[in-house]
Amino acid sequence: MPFSIVGQGTDARGETAWGVAVASKFLAVGNAVPAAVAGVGALATQAEANVAWKGIGLALLDEGATASVALQRMVEEDDRRDHRQLGMVDGEGGAATYTGTSCLDWAGGIAGPCFAAQGNILVGPETVSALAATFEAAAGQPLAGRLLQCLAAAQAAGGDRRGQQSAALLVVERDGGYANLSDMLVDLRVDDHVDPITELGRLYEAHTLLFGKTPRRDWLELDGDLRVEVEERLRGLGYDGELRDAFTSWAGAANLEERVDGADRIDPVVLAELRAQ
Repeated sequence: MPFSIVGQGTDARGETAWGVAVASKFLAVGNAVPAAVAGVGALATQAEANVAWKGIGLALLDEGATASVALQRMVEEDDRRDHRQLGMVDGEGGAATYTGTSCLDWAGGIAGPCFAAQGNILVGPETVSALAATFEAAAGQPLAGRLLQCLAAAQAAGGDRRGQQSAALLVVERDGGYANLSDMLVDLRVDDHVDPITELGRLYEAHTLLFGKTPRRDWLELDGDLRVEVEERLRGLGYDGELRDAFTSWAGAANLEERVDGADRIDPVVLAELRAQ
């Protein structure tokens, strides 16, 4: 099974987020390992993964248990504990990790402020050390990108000694998802690939283009020559009529509706995409 990093941090706007990044020589590792609930915490269950731990662990955190207390309770109540591995971060950033004595070598974990890093069937401890060191070094960066950096560093340090196959990234934030109607900020999986971490990074770039949030202070006033340019480009693409209607219609067709809000200002990312078309 895999190596993973569970963490609490912030998104690009400074809002608190919780997430898990995981990679393994295992088919569709994102189906088995990660779980997270905004405001509650996140966890990774692996080695001989107990998928029931996802619901149990998050329920314990939601009831007020710290990551350390929840993890201890879960491990004590599991007869297969020696074969399990678990990393948890609670709503306040408290973290804990556990590795059973029968997990396949190399196996182990490191917990620190706002993160738990762990892995098994690894080339050695340097993989987990890279997860932890990279997370700490990237403090202040958006959590999703930070977790991806951790996976890349861990793979560069050796990763899973059997090779690569799948990877996943799960990040939650209160009302941070599509149309601000869900907490699912990022949910990306690469189920079977020769270079899954690189592919996961490519998917995250595409996700950021469509759903990323440029700070409003960086948006451009849509007036003067820029307004004329946008109107002309939209007409050239077949979107006539009032600017607001044409702009909204084009953005919807381009899957950029999350980055558009009226026609008085424009996200520079949207402007670049319009110019590219």
